[in-house]
Amino acid sequence: MSWNPALEPGCPDEVGVDAIETLIVPRSRDLGGFEVRRALPAPKRQMVGPFIFFDQAGPAELLTGQGVDVRPHPHIGLGTVTYLFRGDFHHRDSTGADQIISPGALNWMVAGRGVTHSERTPEAARRGPNGLFGIQTWLALPEAQEDIAPSFAHHGRETLPVIQDDGVSVRLILGTAYGASAPATMYSDTFYADVALEPRRRLPMPDDHEDRGIYIVDGSISVAGEVFEAGRMMVFRPGDRITVAAGEQGARLMLLGGATLEGPRYIWWNFVASSKERIEAAKAEWRTQAWGTGRFDLPAGDRNEHIPLPD
Repeated sequence: MSWNPALEPGCPDEVGVDAIETLIVPRSRDLGGFEVRRALPAPKRQMVGPFIFFDQAGPAELLTGQGVDVRPHPHIGLGTVTYLFRGDFHHRDSTGADQIISPGALNWMVAGRGVTHSERTPEAARRGPNGLFGIQTWLALPEAQEDIAPSFAHHGRETLPVIQDDGVSVRLILGTAYGASAPATMYSDTFYADVALEPRRRLPMPDDHEDRGIYIVDGSISVAGEVFEAGRMMVFRPGDRITVAAGEQGARLMLLGGATLEGPRYIWWNFVASSKERIEAAKAEWRTQAWGTGRFDLPAGDRNEHIPLPD
């Protein structure tokens, strides 16, 4: 299929490297057994479209008996996206969701006014060596949806659209791009995709979204003749026609973006909101530990512990 009818294959780049509005080098943090690289929020860029948090977890190899245990913790004002390249996670949340996610599938949890969830390596995976490699990101909700009821949806790998061309494969995780639409319900203009490029293959960025960014998971790409290696995020100037080319080893990319929201967001711990007052109210409720009587409860099947409010 044609990626963009106005873009002829192999045509030269029409922009200079100044079309990259922001180049982000993620901060690395060792969580004991695996590394996390955080690209968003960044000092010079809080959001790309609605995306306000972007973490790469791993790659990591875990020994028999080992696993990841993210204890129950709260969120408000956002949607969380878990997407794995390797390994499995057992998700439980206070909506009643109990779901194991595997590579290529989507877990989409909308916190709204308040939700609690945990993510752990499944018991079956701990019986032998296991790995972890994936991306977790948050999308800030528009003001009109900040206080909606929490919800959870799982979309299997087979339900996510795949767009293929010669040496190019795009799995659309969220939103719309390249004439395709992903099944998850979105609350603002969004696109999020997992892209595999064979060596030297080229990909035009979607040109119908305001904010557009790329995170390089593996390999390298060139933009306007300049090479960028894995572990970099770049955000492009709105309106420019952008084409990227994979390097000699190919590339694995995450494309992300959409419309900017009404204004900036406040972030404290796991809370995102358009006002400080919303965050203060959520902090006060989590501190009381009055499970099931207000906005927060613990997940069924994972009620024996939780992450306390930070000091």
